[in-house]
Amino acid sequence: METDFSARVAELSERARRAKDGLQSEHATKSALVMPFLASLGYDVFNPLEVVPEYTADTGTKKGEKVDFAVLRDGLPVLLIECKAYGSSLDPGKCNQLYRYFTAKASARIGILTNGTKYLFFTDLEKPNIMDSKPYMEFDLENVDDSLVPEVAKLSKCSWDLEATMSSATELKYTRAIKRILTEELQAPSEDMIRFLAKRVYPGHLTASVKEQFQGIIKRAFRDFLKDQMTERFKAAVAEDTQIPAAQAAPLQSEQPKTQTTDEEWQAFYLVKTILRDVIDPRRVAIRDAQSYCAVLLDDNNRKTICRLHFNAKQKYVGLFDADKKEERVPIADIDDIFSLGEQLKATLRLYFNV
Repeated sequence: METDFSARVAELSERARRAKDGLQSEHATKSALVMPFLASLGYDVFNPLEVVPEYTADTGTKKGEKVDFAVLRDGLPVLLIECKAYGSSLDPGKCNQLYRYFTAKASARIGILTNGTKYLFFTDLEKPNIMDSKPYMEFDLENVDDSLVPEVAKLSKCSWDLEATMSSATELKYTRAIKRILTEELQAPSEDMIRFLAKRVYPGHLTASVKEQFQGIIKRAFRDFLKDQMTERFKAAVAEDTQIPAAQAAPLQSEQPKTQTTDEEWQAFYLVKTILRDVIDPRRVAIRDAQSYCAVLLDDNNRKTICRLHFNAKQKYVGLFDADKKEERVPIADIDDIFSLGEQLKATLRLYFNV
């Protein structure tokens, strides 16, 4: 199921890309994106014994309130979905209705707030039958996190595993919160972070000027640490590539190549392999040189270009491709700038292969 669902996620992502300009209302969002999402999980959206639209959920003194969709199992709602129009922000203030629905239906342990592409998943980790104020997971069809695909698949019809979902929800929730904090600290180290790290390396008194100095030092240290980690992965990718049999890697002596792949092009190629190795076997990423650019291809297929390296002039560019195979040339100052293009490279890869 997980492999099938990964393929369906790729299809949903492409559907969202094609349909988003025409989604002017909440109703259109439901029809074009939310119902296909539920169908991708194996639910028959036209069977009222499985999916009930406008499900009535009386909440205490409020009678007749409706949740946009309820997924049923054994006649009881287990999954409640509240929808907003495509492009709407999904801030906590929009959870009030879902919060009330969730509390009113004890059988429902999962609540989803969505605008068609972003899906916020809630449960009751803090108090039983009381929906948490913050989601344990955010899944975005326009920027798919491959590590979350198996978690969403646990809620599918044929793989429904509430126990496993609840078990991983705690880790997902706090991992998400810690990642958000780390991102904030990377951008602007807090006073607590500055004190924590500076006290471990600086023997003197932490005056205001010393703390100001350490703010810059810590930002650079974080950046260099992440760069070092990626460099290690880069070296691992190079080591894997050197294991290709010599007969496959080296051209016949009688063949004279028309182009010469430069050291910088090889370095950029290995960097792209490193970025993509989380989602595909890096041995499937190939390089093919041409007169005016160097292409990075999936399966050495020139119809499956991942990117192009335009390194023949003083200003270097990386050519990125959209779903219509239109190339956008992104200028880079040095090879390491390719790290910042990782999500775009992965998005292009998904156009060719469901990973």
